[in-house]
Amino acid sequence: MTLDPVLARIDADLPDAVERLKHLLRIPSISTDPAYKDHCQAAADWLVADLQSIGFEATKRETPGHPMVMAHNGGDGTHVLFYGHYDVQPVDPLELWDNDPFDPQVEDTPKGKVIRGRGTADDKGQLMTFVEACRAWKAVHGRLPANISMFFEGEEESGSPSLIPFMKENSAELKADIALISDTSLYDDNTPSILTQLRGLLGEELTITGPSRDLHSGSYGGIAMNPARVLAKIIASLHDNEGRVTVPGFYDGVPELSNEMAAAWDDLKFDHKAFLGEVGLSEPAGEIGRRPLEMIWSRPTCEVNGMSSGYTGDGFKTVLPAIATAKISFRLVGTQDPHTIRENFRKMVTDMIPADCAVSWKDHGASPASQMTTTHPAFEQARQALSDEWPNAAAFIGAGGSIPIAGYFKEILDMDTMLIGFGKDDDGLHSPNEKFDLSSFHKGMRSWARILNAMTS
Repeated sequence: MTLDPVLARIDADLPDAVERLKHLLRIPSISTDPAYKDHCQAAADWLVADLQSIGFEATKRETPGHPMVMAHNGGDGTHVLFYGHYDVQPVDPLELWDNDPFDPQVEDTPKGKVIRGRGTADDKGQLMTFVEACRAWKAVHGRLPANISMFFEGEEESGSPSLIPFMKENSAELKADIALISDTSLYDDNTPSILTQLRGLLGEELTITGPSRDLHSGSYGGIAMNPARVLAKIIASLHDNEGRVTVPGFYDGVPELSNEMAAAWDDLKFDHKAFLGEVGLSEPAGEIGRRPLEMIWSRPTCEVNGMSSGYTGDGFKTVLPAIATAKISFRLVGTQDPHTIRENFRKMVTDMIPADCAVSWKDHGASPASQMTTTHPAFEQARQALSDEWPNAAAFIGAGGSIPIAGYFKEILDMDTMLIGFGKDDDGLHSPNEKFDLSSFHKGMRSWARILNAMTS
């Protein structure tokens, strides 16, 4: 089967593809809010019907939460499993949106046309790039170039509580030669990327309690222990003067960057001053002596995500607070064990709690890092296919974020995963006025068509 007619079909069908995407975007499939449960069902139903219209055997699978969508075409050759999620983040604060977040519009911007609306980049627009590539192959050749399965989730934005049980119960159906995910970004506007490593994530919330109530600082200041003071000491102790995390055993399983990967990343000529300048900063604040890209792609972190204690309203209130809380996240790499780090972190904190205070805990998930081996031939095939579509050659890169599904594919199904996405840094994921560049949508479809062709030639 030849590729050029497929690419031409994608080009010609772009207006209709945009309209189909708009239909999906109009469904407010917010997974975190029970009020939108029926809308999540409707989004799954829409995808099932759309996939059936291009010849897939597609079904909606109920879970204790929102449904999964499974689809198979039963073709020959390389078996690929494509994953995406149809649920979206809440839209709050609504007043910061320029238009209705579920009334998607194509807009002109100084950088070109964009599709504006909740879920455009995360992940409905990216999900549909693959579906549209399959649609074009089917329209031109009457069949797909590979044995393709699709797996769409409806709880990714709410912690994926049904995902692991579903994967274990349906492992035989989900198993393929390789998994594909489109929920990531380009390296820059003209450089596509394939993610080869993702950091894991550990979330901890600690609450320190002291006196039985808030105290008057004139009557009790100096003699009573202040939980806010205890919390401040704990937070200040989490890093040394070199920027290293001080939790015992924290760096167990952290690999050094290989010379080959370091050279490849250096070739990307990452401008950390421009990167930080966009948010009003200028200097890297991680471990001294590390490359800026190492700090965000291949080094572990400990960050304070929030603190609360005492009176924080207008004016002034002279109290010693009875409670102080903090939310701490750890980004993990290599073979760091999130459960061991949790245990060590909690012991470190507990050992710092004075006699008149106590600490309680709430965990917010624990997932290890994901490392993809690029020895599978599909990685080089996809890299070359992407390079043929975009102005610059595709790069193997890391990412600072966490996409647990990539690790689950390896852990549960023993499958390698390629993460190839077409988002941009200014897409505003999870924020008001989220957008997806029309060029990303268009070239994303063409990219997947090329990748499928390369993997099956």
